[in-house]
Amino acid sequence: MSPPGTDLRERLHQRGLRVTPQRQLVLEAIDRLGHATPDAVCAEVQSVASGVNLSTIYRTLELFEKLGLVRHAHLGSGSATYHSAASAAHLHLVCDGCGAVDEADIAVAQDLVGRLRSAHGFTPDVEHMAISGLCAACSKSVS
Repeated sequence: MSPPGTDLRERLHQRGLRVTPQRQLVLEAIDRLGHATPDAVCAEVQSVASGVNLSTIYRTLELFEKLGLVRHAHLGSGSATYHSAASAAHLHLVCDGCGAVDEADIAVAQDLVGRLRSAHGFTPDVEHMAISGLCAACSKSVS
């Protein structure tokens, strides 16, 4: 396994860009937080570098997504959440009761993908998919 930031350095250098301390901090925050909104990433980064503003976070996340370092998903209302692209491809399961976010292997959606492709000629990007419902704990409390 390569040291943290190695992929970042390589991808930025391929585009003629530098690895700045802010970029490194944003990537480290994403790795620590898992699924995080830009506001959460900003708060995490500002805990060690108070001068980094939300505008820098948005620009960095956009760059990282173009470079394939992070992915985003819309898990409900509000800002998109970002997570490391190094994690396994997954669907997002969002609990309407407690707000918990869980992950499911994209293989569970293959039947849906096949049906959409054959019926509509449409191939969904299931890694951006968020499915709302109730987690096991909230389902039990409703019963």
